[in-house]
Amino acid sequence: MRSSSVPDPDVPPAELPPPLPEPAREDLRLEIVLGALSDPLRLTIVRKLLLEREAYDHPCGWFGFDRPKSSLTHHFKALREAGVLRQRQYGLERRSRVRAEDLNARFPGLLDLVADWQAAS
Repeated sequence: MRSSSVPDPDVPPAELPPPLPEPAREDLRLEIVLGALSDPLRLTIVRKLLLEREAYDHPCGWFGFDRPKSSLTHHFKALREAGVLRQRQYGLERRSRVRAEDLNARFPGLLDLVADWQAAS
């Protein structure tokens, strides 16, 4: 049972900004999704969102990556345009979440593979 002070990561807040442009579920293409996931940093972003999420949407700073903002913006944009992430604009920051329902419907088992992935040491 969840504490009332901890938001449920699967329940959207009452008022959400609209998502940024993204492909519709039926337009998701496996080769494009796999291309986006082929970069280890992007794969790490998606895995962290799947396994460690604490709130509905996460800002880039939540990930704790020591990378230039422009580099992270590029990676998040690639994931959004491929249909892997949904991003919303909250004032000056963009927050992200995995489009798990859409990806599981189109490519069953893919997110399980991402969650089980271990980076090479």
